[in-house]
Amino acid sequence: MTAPAPVRFVETDLDALAAFDGVIACFVATDGTLGVEARRLNRLTKGAVKRAVDSPAFDKLDAGDVLDLGFPAGVAATTVAIAKLDRRPHMMKAMGAGAAVAKLRGSRDLLILGGTLRRLTDAVLGATLRGYDFSDHKTGDKKSPAAAVTVMTSRPDEAETAFADARAVAEGVFFTRDLVNEPANVLTTAEFATRLEALTDLGVKVEVLEEADLEKLGMRTLLAVGQGSESPSKVVVMEWNGGADEKPFALIGKGVVFDTGGISIKPSAGMEDMTMDMGGAGTVAGVMHTLARRKARANVVALVGLVENMPDGRATRPGDVVASMKGDTVEIINTDAEGRLVLCDVMWYAQERFQPTGMIDLATLTGAIVVGLGHENAGVFSNNDTLCDAFLKAAKDTGEGAWRMPLGDAYDKLLKSRVADMKNIGGRPAGSITAAQFLLRFVRDDTPWIHLDIAGVASVSGGTALAPAGATGWGVRALDRLIRDRFEPKPEADSTDG
Repeated sequence: MTAPAPVRFVETDLDALAAFDGVIACFVATDGTLGVEARRLNRLTKGAVKRAVDSPAFDKLDAGDVLDLGFPAGVAATTVAIAKLDRRPHMMKAMGAGAAVAKLRGSRDLLILGGTLRRLTDAVLGATLRGYDFSDHKTGDKKSPAAAVTVMTSRPDEAETAFADARAVAEGVFFTRDLVNEPANVLTTAEFATRLEALTDLGVKVEVLEEADLEKLGMRTLLAVGQGSESPSKVVVMEWNGGADEKPFALIGKGVVFDTGGISIKPSAGMEDMTMDMGGAGTVAGVMHTLARRKARANVVALVGLVENMPDGRATRPGDVVASMKGDTVEIINTDAEGRLVLCDVMWYAQERFQPTGMIDLATLTGAIVVGLGHENAGVFSNNDTLCDAFLKAAKDTGEGAWRMPLGDAYDKLLKSRVADMKNIGGRPAGSITAAQFLLRFVRDDTPWIHLDIAGVASVSGGTALAPAGATGWGVRALDRLIRDRFEPKPEADSTDG
């Protein structure tokens, strides 16, 4: 696993600035006022910091942007990064500033002059997340340990404690990004299961269901997707029991390690991107990694269906009718609409086995959601306003784009089949909505449920503010926040005798 850069918090030592060899980052208020650290840096650089802040270039910066001074005189640092930030910055502006500094620093050591900055944890998390680099398969330069991040602050012990959970989140995001970035010849269904089994080292209970187990359970729609592949289909069950005796909350992930479209084969252009079609399972895995690392006080179960969708003499044909674990029959019109066939069996099994208090499935499910929402937001579909509102708040609080989409009987009617209980597609109109309507048929009436279509946000070719090109790790932070806010007990307020 790619490890986040090591971060250590130390007492502010202005006398050490001159000798630091790497990138020094300081924060300057939007009105140009220099704090104690910036003033010392300005003296060392013979007024270069002040000249930069007084320049039109600084005025043009938005809050969270960075101005860099290359090879400044008076210090050993190769770069001084001046981050423009409000005195009481918004969380995303603080994260953006940290990420911009990390992008600027490359592989060099980084010294952040935190001082008494509000939102310091967010700024350091932004720098940590943007410092990700997936280079496992590059042979030119052997992968070296991530460059260190040192944060000078007036209260290092408090800052270290505050950053502990953020560090766990960063590790979970990196775990997800590694999985989603892996090529399909490396991350086979077997290798995926092996990497998830390693979560036992963190205290997660992991069980792998093999094809024989799935056949006994009646997961015929899931097995239909993978029957044209040499890689065996699997379902991996992960349990984190950090709460009391309450029923768990369930996360379900689509894990199609490669999607050719099957017999309804995709065009060759861009098919290489289908290594990310297991993004839902990757996100679920990252959430479980985070929960275990921060010892979350909640019970969460995660199930992922791992398959490969390939064309073969044994592959499912358009027009085939398959019975789901629930018992409903599905006419498979398009074998490239395979993710919902994986999810429906896993969702039904999760409800039967665990009776969860609620359930969220994640999947890179439809191109239609990308057409509708682009790469800024995931599509959110739900049968429960309370759970949906809680998730949308968590997504907003963590800066992860999410937009609620409609459900309704009119869309559901588009799934009507002449020969079976339903079709697996409803045609071109409202493609992401009919996919969600299909999944809704496998949700019990008493189960609060959300479907997250993450096709547009799981992997982005141009990168994002917090991630380089490729896998983003979208959803790990929002789901961790949802579980923290909704399912973990609140810390008891301190009380004193009056």
